[in-house]
Amino acid sequence: MKTAARGKRVAQLTLLALLVAILVVLAFVNIPQPAGLSITFNMIPVAIAAIAMGVPGGAIIGGTFGLISFLQCFGIFGFSAMGAALVSVSPLLMFVQRFCSRVLVGVICGLIYRILQKRDVRAQISCTVTGFAAAFFNTLFFMALLVLLFGRTEYMQNLMAGRSVIAFIIASVGINAVVEMAVAALVTGAVATALQKAHLI
Repeated sequence: MKTAARGKRVAQLTLLALLVAILVVLAFVNIPQPAGLSITFNMIPVAIAAIAMGVPGGAIIGGTFGLISFLQCFGIFGFSAMGAALVSVSPLLMFVQRFCSRVLVGVICGLIYRILQKRDVRAQISCTVTGFAAAFFNTLFFMALLVLLFGRTEYMQNLMAGRSVIAFIIASVGINAVVEMAVAALVTGAVATALQKAHLI
């Protein structure tokens, strides 16, 4: 029993290390979009961690993604022009917006997958929905906190250019959101299901 538990623990740590490495690589892979935003696929490892290890795994990898995103405000693991502009306003608020929101996304994904499993939803559908949820809630929390915490700053006012909050969000993340959610759903569904069939998670 102890050997089996130890083996499972090693497997989980190995998976976490692999997902962290993937996040570091993905930090440099993005498609720039207007308003200083970009299309990224960093939520896929978060979704896979939530599927494999539940809420703790989702929170750990979500937090790792959030930390990398926060460090990009300082030119570490890539560079975020928007982050660099706003972190000077308040590093604490930027940490909340970049880090805390991603931890919360990981937790929510872990809960969503657990609920779907308890309802005996097919594995592939559960994984696909979890991947979609990761991208959806990441966009929702990122943009909501961006406007809530920094909406009155000169930088954000210039970006909004007199538009309403809703109009600004739609214009800024319309394409981003659709692409990220579709890719996250499809890739997470395929990869996580394959890993489950191979008994790797």
